[in-house]
Amino acid sequence: MAEIRPLRALRFPKEELRDRLAPPYDVIDEELRQELMARSPHNIVHLDLPEGEGDAKYENAAAMLQEWIESGALVRDEQPRFLIYEQTFSPPDGGPRLARRGFFALVRTAPYETRDILPHERTLSGPKVDRFKLFTATRAALSPIFLLYRDPSGEAERALSSGQLVTEFETEDGVTHRLGELTDAVAIQKVTAALANESFLIADGHHRYETTLSYGDEIDAARAKAGEPASPNGAHRYVFAFLADADSEGLVVFPTHRLVHGLDIDKGGLLGMLSSVFDMKPASGDVTEALAQAGGTSFAVVFRDGETHILTLKESERATHPALAKQPDVLRNTDVVVLHEVILEGLLGITKEMQAKKTNIKYFKSTQKALKAITATRKRDVLFVMNATPVAQVLDACLAGEVMPQKSTFFYPKVPTGLAIHVLDPEDEI
Repeated sequence: MAEIRPLRALRFPKEELRDRLAPPYDVIDEELRQELMARSPHNIVHLDLPEGEGDAKYENAAAMLQEWIESGALVRDEQPRFLIYEQTFSPPDGGPRLARRGFFALVRTAPYETRDILPHERTLSGPKVDRFKLFTATRAALSPIFLLYRDPSGEAERALSSGQLVTEFETEDGVTHRLGELTDAVAIQKVTAALANESFLIADGHHRYETTLSYGDEIDAARAKAGEPASPNGAHRYVFAFLADADSEGLVVFPTHRLVHGLDIDKGGLLGMLSSVFDMKPASGDVTEALAQAGGTSFAVVFRDGETHILTLKESERATHPALAKQPDVLRNTDVVVLHEVILEGLLGITKEMQAKKTNIKYFKSTQKALKAITATRKRDVLFVMNATPVAQVLDACLAGEVMPQKSTFFYPKVPTGLAIHVLDPEDEI
């Protein structure tokens, strides 16, 4: 099973942490990148999305990281510890504030086949190449991945609750951040023992996990070729992770909506095809409320003129429809798999390869932005408004060895980059 360990992280001073954080690299556009760079000469985006042409940017990041360490802008913890982290936030489309709590640690990497670490969606090669080059140049993990675990006894949570608060601040997105430390060796051992038999699910950061695993393999191969001793417990064999209890009330998943564009879809023809597979109910007013009340395997279809229908899969189709019959039960019961298999691929011809490249599909995390986009798009485009995929369904799929379509889950808020950095040094025994 997965092995977790406390970490000796590189960290910014707590007084300057607010202006040195950034969202994960894959959600930063050029405008936001420039804004973050201007916020502080030590904002983590300078390292995570470095300036420079071609591969020179990775060497620029490595040189800058070394300069920050030498100047004291980043300081290494003297003793290993868990970093306890809580985010209090408002949901993307409004509602009561929620709190999500977890902790930063190191987790030993292993191939997916071991079932120690479980993926839940497909990945692309491009981002992995970029992250691998940054790993190789900086020899550091700048961003954590996000892992889920189960702690039915509550032992891990009780031990983590003994940590000490270090700093608290709010960022311009309205998220309140609370960072603490757990340094007590007995409490740390209780956490590791409580989770010793757990498998961990990747909630976010599939590319970064696979990159860390590949990096460790390459370092070991290079050491063997050079005649250097093996380092099976070196820091390069551990991924930097934020871990959260999958059953905690503060862990929620929000939906990601799909706008299909550029296919010149005939509304009447599409509705006719859909009616043979789905029970259809016209909807007016708040589409999210109508969808929440639908039950079953459901989502909404919205056209440019505002015509909206709630689609609920007919139970007779779940096991007999050609696209669903080949799917295991754990997948054919999920809204997003039904949408992708039956409609996107089956009716509209958007293959898995096209989906991976986002051909003819735009993804929206905000319901209001998605609804605004469909009214401003081409006449024959169509929007699918989704319910969130429950965490339990994601876990069930992973434990069954299955993966879901990309953008099946939206864990909000993102875990920021810059709270800590893990040094991937093979000479550093974990």
